[in-house]
Amino acid sequence: MKLPRVSGKHTVEALLRVGFVIHRVRDSHYILKNAATGRRVTVPYHHRELALKTLSYILKQAGISPEEFSNLL
Repeated sequence: MKLPRVSGKHTVEALLRVGFVIHRVRDSHYILKNAATGRRVTVPYHHRELALKTLSYILKQAGISPEEFSNLL
């Protein structure tokens, strides 16, 4: 499945729905953590769309498939 074109803001919002919480913020990057799985994800929080490779890597770190991510949006 193709990845959707989304901004960092929408990516953070989708990850919050899955159970991630904002661990800390450093400059323009949000570090999210999932207490249940112990996974940590860093998301660039810019107003423009994320590069598809960046989004793909974020989803890989989070353990979420592109289909599941699309449903969260």
